[in-house]
This record gives sequence, structure tokens and C-alpha cells, in this order.
Amino acid sequence: MTRQMRGGEAAGRPVQPSDTRRASKADQVYENIKEAILSGGLEPGVAIDKIALSERLGMSRFPITTAINRLAYERLVVIEPQHGSFVAKISAEDVRELMLIRRSLEAEIAGDAALRLGAEALAELERSLRYQEAAAAARDYAGFYALDVEFHRLIIVGAQLRHAKEILEGIRTHLERIRRLLLTPPGRLPNTLAEHRSVADALRARNPAAAREAMRTHLIETTVLFETIARERPNLFSA
Repeated sequence: MTRQMRGGEAAGRPVQPSDTRRASKADQVYENIKEAILSGGLEPGVAIDKIALSERLGMSRFPITTAINRLAYERLVVIEPQHGSFVAKISAEDVRELMLIRRSLEAEIAGDAALRLGAEALAELERSLRYQEAAAAARDYAGFYALDVEFHRLIIVGAQLRHAKEILEGIRTHLERIRRLLLTPPGRLPNTLAEHRSVADALRARNPAAAREAMRTHLIETTVLFETIARERPNLFSA
């Protein structure tokens, strides 16, 4: 008589503790490599050495291969048979399209937010700007990047636009690698801070047109900067 497969069993055998440990290791490797890619620690085109990773992390190559396959599915890694695995280059065309969507949507959100943000949300934006000032003065790029993400998130959340938030979070994930690069050119941190200040001033003044224009100007500046980086560092990008 054929025995039915119970919950907690793989096809034909019970799940073993080693399966869970293997999955946990694969998750750990996945998170580590993904963060290195998104942060720029692993630049586009760089080879991922599975043997070196295996030795450094003290684990077999199986969880490393599993993690790399997952990253390939997310288009962060390219697997070339007989050659190896490489950090995927950034698609310049995808960046342009996503920046267009982000610019159009966030500008309208800023205009709407000028009439929606409460006193607490405006106070949070002011606190964010103070933290940004400190990060810019210290040239803390990682800290400023996190504050930049939070500044934009505060506006969207404060405007209570749930669907817009979901759309922009998806876009942010795809733009994360390039957004970190955009903060590194000399003078960009104080310029970004000044642009954020213009947005916050318009929101505080309850001026939808000014808020819309300030946000659009800010995001146009990031687009111009992207095109400059794409010209200067073509090795990071695919067409």
C-alpha cells in the first residue's frame, strides 16, 4: 500500500536536521553576497570565486551554489557555463526607465503630501535633515544613503499612499545599486541635502506646486548624475 507523504517530509524521506542547516547556510551566503553587490563591495563584472568563498566561510560549495542560483534568478548574478559566476552589470536602460517612473510618481506624491502631512511627520522630516547634515559633514556615505531612503519613505508614508509606497519600494530595490553610486561624487552629499531641504520647506509651507517642483528637480539631478557616471564608468553597465 502506498504511504502518503506527510507534512515535514521531502519526497520519499523525512526532512533531516542537515537539510535545515544547509538551507540556513544558503540563506546566510545569499544575504552576504547580495549586500556586497547592492553596497558596491562587489562591483559589476567581478567574478564570484566559489572555492574561495567555501574556504573562507568554512562550508561546502552546495549552499554557495544554491545562493548564487538564487541571485542569478534575481538578475544580480550572471552564470556563464564553463566560465563561472559574475556580478551582473547594471542595465542602463532599466535604470533610465525606472528613474522616469520614480521621478513622475514621487513628484506627484510630494504635491499631495504638502496637503496631507501632519505636524509629527513634518517634525520627523526635520529630524532626518539634521541627521543628514551630520552624516554629510562626516562623509558617512552609508549613513547618508540610509537617511536618504528614510527621507523619501517618510514623505510617502506621511501622505498615507499605501499603493504608491508598494510600487516605489519595488523600484527602490532595483535602483539600490545605482543610488549608492550617485552619492559618491565630490559635493553630492551637500547638494542632495540642499535639495531635500527645498522639498521639506515646500511641504512645511503647504505649497503643492513648490513641493512637486522641488522633488522633480531633485530627481532630475540624480538622473543627470547617473548619465555622467554611465559615461565615465561604462564597465559597470550593460546597454
